[in-house]
Amino acid sequence: MIVSVSGAGGRMGSLVAETVAASADLELGPLYDPHHAGTTIAGHTVGDDPAAFADSDVVVEFTEPDVVMENLATWRSLGLSAVVGTSGFDAGRVAKLCEQWGSGPPNCLVVPNFSIGAVVMMRLAELSAPHFAAAEIIELHHDRKIDAPSGTAIATAERIAGAAPQNRAVESNELLPGARGADVLGVPVHAVRLPGLVAHQQVLFGGTGETLTIRHDTTDRTAFMPGVVAAIRAVWDLDEPVTVGLGSILGIE
Repeated sequence: MIVSVSGAGGRMGSLVAETVAASADLELGPLYDPHHAGTTIAGHTVGDDPAAFADSDVVVEFTEPDVVMENLATWRSLGLSAVVGTSGFDAGRVAKLCEQWGSGPPNCLVVPNFSIGAVVMMRLAELSAPHFAAAEIIELHHDRKIDAPSGTAIATAERIAGAAPQNRAVESNELLPGARGADVLGVPVHAVRLPGLVAHQQVLFGGTGETLTIRHDTTDRTAFMPGVVAAIRAVWDLDEPVTVGLGSILGIE
């Protein structure tokens, strides 16, 4: 299987390229990143022509929210299955992607977080939601992450909201705008951006006389690579043309 990387010059993209190159059953194809064209990663020169991907089987997309939809339209037109790690895929954007992508194959797999621990965290949050009155999410990332909240936080909030309604005594008035965080289907999400962090998330549940905290910490980006490889190997065999999350691949529904 030939695997290309879009956004190959970034920290995640370059790590994906190196991981694919080191995998015995995968072949690293062309690399694409207009901002880093000419640089060498895993023995391949990064290019700026998306047409170079034409002979690939799968493209891993780690770019930015403002270009990802256009890129995915290009990969679809080339007949490539796509594994997407770019943030910003809330329910509205996923719906737009489903309309844009159409039927498969090829298929598109959107993954809010490639960490297996994060997938478990989201499922635990979904299971916990019906047993507590309300929940809030605090997500913490490095200060070079350009979007907020994270895709993981949005996906977690959507799963919590789908599992149970929020029930607070009052909805507090904000003395300063943003004090209560972003509202994702009634679940407040608070985003922290600081140097020294990688990717972290806390889900806090409150009920009568008790609270529950579910926390996941990523201390190194290599934690994402087993999930990326699993997604690459599985994307062509998915039942739906557009799938969100690693849950079905890992057997964590």
